[in-house]
Amino acid sequence: MEHPVLMRIRREGFTPLGWFVPKPTDDVPDDAKFVILIGNAGPEMFRRFASERNPAADLMDDWTRDSIDQLAADLDSKAVYPFDRPHLPFLTWARRGGGGYVSPLGLNIHPTYGLWHAYRAALLFPVAFDLPRHDAGASPCDGCAAKPCLSACPVHAFDGKSYDVAACGQHILLDRTQSCDPGGCKARLACPVGKTFTYSPAQMAFHMKAFVRERAKELL
Repeated sequence: MEHPVLMRIRREGFTPLGWFVPKPTDDVPDDAKFVILIGNAGPEMFRRFASERNPAADLMDDWTRDSIDQLAADLDSKAVYPFDRPHLPFLTWARRGGGGYVSPLGLNIHPTYGLWHAYRAALLFPVAFDLPRHDAGASPCDGCAAKPCLSACPVHAFDGKSYDVAACGQHILLDRTQSCDPGGCKARLACPVGKTFTYSPAQMAFHMKAFVRERAKELL
């Protein structure tokens, strides 16, 4: 049977994506004794967000903080977020928690969820839990010879080592004939891992709109 804390996280529409006992070198704040990384995997969290807020007008970060702060209080923990400033080392924590590997796109890839997940918060607990170490297993990218993610981008923004954000942004903003907006990143969609967790069209459009909004600011 799953641990009650993990079950409660799932009941709130979030997914436990890894956990670990922090070391001093992990830069976990507040002298926490245990960390559980949570976020979305697939479309479930977005369904809750869309039922409680207006995706056309409201920011997911605001809803995330409101929802997870309450969850953290109920679990006698403290929540910290990847959008906090200064930035916290969430991707480093993901490796510590067995939550996946760096994909050729630079995104975190999970053996089960593929690229269709994201870290939304870390719950910091004052006591350690008796949970077995979360093992991500081998990286699914190691056995992927074709690596279709690197050839699917219309403007070749990915080379396996870096991401040309400017080329990607200009393509989405200026080329309306082959743009990834609003259907979602074609490189991400090309990955064969975790296909059953692919985001819904509404969720894809929501995240792409946010990306376009940020790129447009850079061009102003």
